[in-house]
Amino acid sequence: MPTSVKYLLIGSVETYSGKSATVLGLSHQLKQQGIDIAYGKPLDVCLHTSYGTVADGDVQFITESLKLTENRVAPTLLALDEIKVQKRLRGEDKTNYQQSLVQQYLQIPRGDLMLLEGGGDLDAGNLFGLSLAQMAEVLDGGVLLVHRYNSLLSVEALLSAKQRIGDRLLGVVINEIPLEQLETANHLLRQFLEEQGIPVLAMLPKSDLLRSVSVRELVKQLKAEVLCRSDRLDLLVERLAIGAMNVNSAVKYFRKRRNKAVVTGGDRVEIQQAALETSTQCLILTGQLPPPSFILSRAEELEIPILSVDLDTLTTVEIVDRTFGQVRIHEPLKVDCMSQLMSEYFDINRLLSQLGLNPAASLS
Repeated sequence: MPTSVKYLLIGSVETYSGKSATVLGLSHQLKQQGIDIAYGKPLDVCLHTSYGTVADGDVQFITESLKLTENRVAPTLLALDEIKVQKRLRGEDKTNYQQSLVQQYLQIPRGDLMLLEGGGDLDAGNLFGLSLAQMAEVLDGGVLLVHRYNSLLSVEALLSAKQRIGDRLLGVVINEIPLEQLETANHLLRQFLEEQGIPVLAMLPKSDLLRSVSVRELVKQLKAEVLCRSDRLDLLVERLAIGAMNVNSAVKYFRKRRNKAVVTGGDRVEIQQAALETSTQCLILTGQLPPPSFILSRAEELEIPILSVDLDTLTTVEIVDRTFGQVRIHEPLKVDCMSQLMSEYFDINRLLSQLGLNPAASLS
């Protein structure tokens, strides 16, 4: 059995922490070092959308972004959803997924280093023998944890993860640290984790671009009708603004927010006008009231899509907020941004040394 391939599992303590983004950013650095990489996501999680249950699309996007050939992509062993869990609990699914992992991942050598993306959190896949710790054990791989910073309390989740993963934990990437907290996190948190035997390989500042969502995604989640500029749905929205105040307050408020989506009533024409004259990526009109033709003409001219939704403002805002919370990295701009952040802040040499990979040897 080939043993020269190294395995690195990229996981997180909670969902939507930035695993796929880290895989992409890290892969670009590894390629620059001449490391022959392969990728796999043994456990995929199906997303529940208004259109039914679908796979999250990360595997295809990462494969295409990294231009990986077929022999550098390992198959997904299980797409997890409610039905699969029911079958397992009833004893109808007796598949030995760890055996499949050995056959598809260990016995078929792919490159110098295989990057494996874990499930949503540390527990995902446990019922099937495919949790992060279980896979690391089977593959004799190292683990890199990606953690979204919320406060210094992040330390608790990481200490707990270290207890569960043990010496296989090669390091952590802490991302989305607000700029004003970066210095404190860098001193206090980094130093403490290192003392606890948890290598901190990167501390990444928060990026509005990485947390942005496309207008297209908002259309999908809101089931909105696009009234104009359906050719501009790839615009990225970085924040949300609600136009519920008087027009003078609205203008000041809108000027402070760049690349925003503005939610306002279809009857608030003066607010719509103010929004169009500031840095707005789309207008979302509630109550299914069509805007006057001069608003549509101005939006056409400024290339700003206008969406109409059959929802009240509060529900609309809740859906948009939830969409921001479940953001994905499926835009080339975001890939470039993450690659740049990782090349600036990630300690690639320390990781390679822990993995026992010599970049010079790979390059020669």
